[in-house]
Amino acid sequence: MLRTILFGKARDVHDPQLFHRLSLIAFFAWIGLGVDGLSSSNYGPEESFLALGHFTHLGIFVALGMVITIFVITASYSQIVELFPTGGGGYLVASKLLSPTLGMVSGSALLIDYLLTITLSIASGADALFSFVPLSFGAYKLLFAVLVLLFLTMMNMRGVKESVVPLVPVFLIFLITHALAILYSIGANLTTVGEVARATTSELGKTTSQLGIFGTLVLIMRSYSMGAGTYTGIEAVSNGMPLLRDPKVQTAKRTLRYMAISLAFTACGLMVAYLLYGVVSEPGRTLNAVVFTRLTAHWGAPGYVFLLVALISEAVLLFTAAQTGFLGGPRVLANMSLDRWLPSQFSLLSERLVTKNGLFLMGSAAVILMMVSGGSVGFLVTLYAINVFITFTLSQAGMVRHWWQVRRHSPTWWRKILVSGVGFLLSAFILVSQVVLKFSEGGWITILITGTLVVFAFVVKRFYTRTGKRLARLDSLMTVATQFPQPSDAERSTDGRRKPAPRLQPRAKTAVILVSGFNGTGLHTLFNVRRVFGDAFRNWFFIEAGIIDADRFKGPETLQSLTEHVEEDLARYVGFMRSQGLYARGFSAIGTDVVEEISGLARGIFEKNPNSIFFGGQIVFQLESFLTRLLYNHTTFAVQRRLHQDEIPFFIMPVRVD
Repeated sequence: MLRTILFGKARDVHDPQLFHRLSLIAFFAWIGLGVDGLSSSNYGPEESFLALGHFTHLGIFVALGMVITIFVITASYSQIVELFPTGGGGYLVASKLLSPTLGMVSGSALLIDYLLTITLSIASGADALFSFVPLSFGAYKLLFAVLVLLFLTMMNMRGVKESVVPLVPVFLIFLITHALAILYSIGANLTTVGEVARATTSELGKTTSQLGIFGTLVLIMRSYSMGAGTYTGIEAVSNGMPLLRDPKVQTAKRTLRYMAISLAFTACGLMVAYLLYGVVSEPGRTLNAVVFTRLTAHWGAPGYVFLLVALISEAVLLFTAAQTGFLGGPRVLANMSLDRWLPSQFSLLSERLVTKNGLFLMGSAAVILMMVSGGSVGFLVTLYAINVFITFTLSQAGMVRHWWQVRRHSPTWWRKILVSGVGFLLSAFILVSQVVLKFSEGGWITILITGTLVVFAFVVKRFYTRTGKRLARLDSLMTVATQFPQPSDAERSTDGRRKPAPRLQPRAKTAVILVSGFNGTGLHTLFNVRRVFGDAFRNWFFIEAGIIDADRFKGPETLQSLTEHVEEDLARYVGFMRSQGLYARGFSAIGTDVVEEISGLARGIFEKNPNSIFFGGQIVFQLESFLTRLLYNHTTFAVQRRLHQDEIPFFIMPVRVD
């Protein structure tokens, strides 16, 4: 009951309208996936503006650089969603277009970036909200941030759309208030545009004379790279393609346009507003707070209300920006686990059809990072924005390579490679700048954590590969099984007469075997049962549950394909046993929880066939270790515990892989 209240009722995977109901239209995708980029306008432009020091009039060049970068990266990712219509985040792009290893590096970097997105967004939101309360409440800020983390984790466990819809009012309030503020700041200062232009030209000349041309360029480039956090979140659309409404490519492109226009307008507009109002850093206040206070200074009471609403919407939007990490992180975990770089449990879905283990890991890791960092925004900003540009750089490099390889078959390849090439150069420049500027200040921590994850992925891949080779030896049993004819309901005997197919013997013993496909592991279990129990069983039942994971939950067609595949596997077991003159039957189920589905089938079988005994194969390693326990989830043991509670006999047959 409590679980239903917190996470909602289980979804019906057989509902023909399920994918339509769960998918996001461009507007909701813009909010759910684009909120990270838009919220970064609360600190990205500020970081750039402050990096200019006294040469604030150079901010106009930095603002133009921001706009160009946003549209170039967006254009490149529009190409990516065309090339990878089922999902093409940084992990998949680098894996397919460069190499699986570089893809894994890109995915690992993106995972850490999403983790930092969650933690930094919530820590920043807590800072903003607690700036409205007395200092004595500051001791509760960390606890408040942790509670917000737990709440967002729970909301995402309920489902994607359920976690996005509540963000709509906050998102729109932020967008409207900031658009009005930017337009007002420009309109109210139209008469001073010429003066600002002359001051910018004069300051550029003074800066050049003081620092030289090279020094001026370095200052502008440093300021530009310090605002790198502004561009994070753009990659989330290509990574979240499975979440989008059909036609997915058109929805993704529309979402990217919404994101690019809103982010470019807000980031560039705020930089211009800082310049027009000559804002400077004030203790305990953001530059947004300073500029909003100045432009509403003569509005009276309505101005104070507007200021309050705008700044509170900023704070709450920062909380909701964590949504990008909660949507993107589990998706990357699922994709990497399907390729055996990470434990396969990360591809599993909950009854609400969300990647439950990935969400739990991202939420738990964010809580730990929040506690370790003390919720310090300054510390978290230092760690931030390095990793996303590792992914950007590798993705753009992959696209450049792709367009070069297909240049003979694509008349417009040169335009596309130009966009990807410019995106690659910009991303690589920002990446190098971020590493150089932030390394000694704490950026090395990000690189160390990412490197550790890369090493762990190599270890997991190596273990899965070795175990897979050992399990493949058992597949030789499939050759034995497929040598027997697959009988129809009736066959001809040696004298040419038709003989009846084997029939169920209700009073005889029935062996029920759990299988996970027609493979060596299932056949090894079957042969072991026959070897140990001889002719004790006259009826043979086979149970297989088709598990809907992140790879199979892409549309009705994939679910239908899964159903057909399971039925085909069972038919091969049934055919083999009937060729031995024994009655056999298969039972299948499709769902997200293998233990629940198998247990349900087993109870139904046992009620009708009380003489049944259940068997399941369990992989056994000569040396048990942390990896064997982590990577092979012992489903058979879980089913055994469940059936024993119902007083149903269940035996485990060992399958050694050493």
